[in-house]
Amino acid sequence: MEYSHRYCAYPTQEVADRLEHHLDVHRQLYNHVRWDYENSPEDDKPSEYDQNNKLPEWKQRWPVFSELHSKAAQATVARFHRNLSNLRKKKENGHKVGRLKRQAPTEYRSVTYNQSGFDLDEKRGHDKCAYVRFSKIGWVKIRYSRSIPDHATIKEVTFKKEPTGEWFVSFRLETDDVDLPEKPDVDSLDASNCVGIDLGIRNYVHTSDGKTVDWIDLEDDYERLRREQRRLSRKDHGSRNYERQRRKVAKVKRRIRRKVLDYQHKLTTWLVNEYDAVFVEDLDVKAMLQGDGNARNKQDAAWRQFINLLDYKADLYGTHVVQVEPAGTTKECARCGVETTKPIWVREHSCPSCGFETDRDANAAMNIIQRGFAELGLGWPESTPVETVTATDTDAIHEVSARHVIETGSLPS
Repeated sequence: MEYSHRYCAYPTQEVADRLEHHLDVHRQLYNHVRWDYENSPEDDKPSEYDQNNKLPEWKQRWPVFSELHSKAAQATVARFHRNLSNLRKKKENGHKVGRLKRQAPTEYRSVTYNQSGFDLDEKRGHDKCAYVRFSKIGWVKIRYSRSIPDHATIKEVTFKKEPTGEWFVSFRLETDDVDLPEKPDVDSLDASNCVGIDLGIRNYVHTSDGKTVDWIDLEDDYERLRREQRRLSRKDHGSRNYERQRRKVAKVKRRIRRKVLDYQHKLTTWLVNEYDAVFVEDLDVKAMLQGDGNARNKQDAAWRQFINLLDYKADLYGTHVVQVEPAGTTKECARCGVETTKPIWVREHSCPSCGFETDRDANAAMNIIQRGFAELGLGWPESTPVETVTATDTDAIHEVSARHVIETGSLPS
């Protein structure tokens, strides 16, 4: 499997200037690759292989390109063709798309070295620091907050400058499946070591075993963002004051983004450590954002990011994570399967057929765990009644605050 580690970087001023220079030259190369492609005949567009073969010629004609490491230059060519491929896929799916645009200095922010052109020195640094050497640039100090696993292979390294002016270094790692923890045998799974989770906004997570975790409060951060954006709108575009204020806006956005990611990391890590199998809805978040109402809260919830974190941690921690069909999980009764339509403001489930009553989200979580068992080819254990897994009494639901998750990284047992 492949995953990545990201670290804060602290280059010296001299090295930072070289990073900036290489970033700009790679941007120019990207724009030249685009120009070469756009100006080729329609029936003879160059492939990634063709343009890689043109690099030696371009380096002779424009010496600035010869300053780049060969593998990093090839990665920039690959970036253009990857973007081109993504554009084609969107067009094939019926989306109205244009053409790839020219990259401005404020838009092109990262450079990738793959296979060669970089070194990691873990012993040179002290106090959780290490150093990364980029060919033709120099050594960059990073905050080595977590070590690269011994069994992981570094496939590529990327340095990036964020809109806030901060530098980061990311390692794309690959681990053989034999080095990953073994997942529990599917036949050994039962309701006691599995959980279904219903994702929401007010209660971000509602588990099938009666725990709820509320969503983090971002209102103060959004109020600060609105205030900083109003100040930015009053600055002269391109002035020093504008640039200073733009960075303040970027830092507020970064704070919101980091809060959400930190919360999701801690919550997903707790889930994969606590349970042998986690069942979650396969949500079409893009379509939900295009629907009526509450779009910002849905975007803040970052459900797809949460599900992606669960997916990759499933392999790292040896847990089954299964995505199930989300349609009808709220309407369908977890005990008898009869569907009952209820508006969004109705928070209780009361089945007119069998009389089963519980919290609306608890009922959905119970349906999710049952669908998860069916997805794995297992029947729901007849010896496990719905009532023993779902809290039938709303007062019995164990409510956990987002602050508790953030501060401790776990949920109370």
